[in-house]
Amino acid sequence: MQTVGIYEAKTRFSALIEAVEQGEEVRITRHGKEVVRMLPVRRRPVITDEQIARELGQIDALHASIRAATAHTAAPALRRSGQSTAA
Repeated sequence: MQTVGIYEAKTRFSALIEAVEQGEEVRITRHGKEVVRMLPVRRRPVITDEQIARELGQIDALHASIRAATAHTAAPALRRSGQSTAA
């Protein structure tokens, strides 16, 4: 990440654009305060679609196992304690 003042950004604009195209973030300041942040349009995704699908599958499997476990163990215990509304 580069941080440059407005005057420097004006004189080096083409070089800063090239840096952004290479994936770098450039921040432009005025009197020490950030006023512009230049980011590349396309960034590499942090996580791929395949990883997302795999994680969602694992979450679904976990939900299913929790539902199955609570259906078999929790209902009879709740019925014995008198807290269940199920018949």
